Amino acid sequence: MSRGARRALAPPLPHLGDVLDFMRLIWAVDHALQKASKRMKSAMGVTGSQRLVIRIVSRFPGLPAGRIAELLHVHPSTLTGVLKRLERQGLIRRRSDPKDARRALVGITEKGRFIEAAASGTVEAGVERALAATSSGHLEAARALLARIAESLDAEK
Repeated sequence: MSRGARRALAPPLPHLGDVLDFMRLIWAVDHALQKASKRMKSAMGVTGSQRLVIRIVSRFPGLPAGRIAELLHVHPSTLTGVLKRLERQGLIRRRSDPKDARRALVGITEKGRFIEAAASGTVEAGVERALAATSSGHLEAARALLARIAESLDAEK
């Protein structure tokens, strides 16, 4: 029996209330991101988050590592681990900032450009498909809501 057929036979999901229903959807997105990221790791050698870093570094060569962490909304120490793995794989290079040796400037390598250029089988290809089917008004509303949720959760520190 196909997955779609099993879903058709299953009873409808109960309404859990706005908060729990929305959280369930966020968890579904998180699960799908993790699953797609694992597929990318097997197929391309990098995870979705690693490829996101490669894409950013490719668009903004010489960006300080701290700025990349800000863009991704992660702690700099979290990004350091990602950068080390990408550097070991020869996908990025880090060099000291000539103006401030404490800062690392990040650039992409030729090998990294190959990963950056991949168009299919990536997390962002799936996101792009969903965005293409979404009106600009709905997209702006979704962005605003996700930003509010992130801010609200971050305020819980």
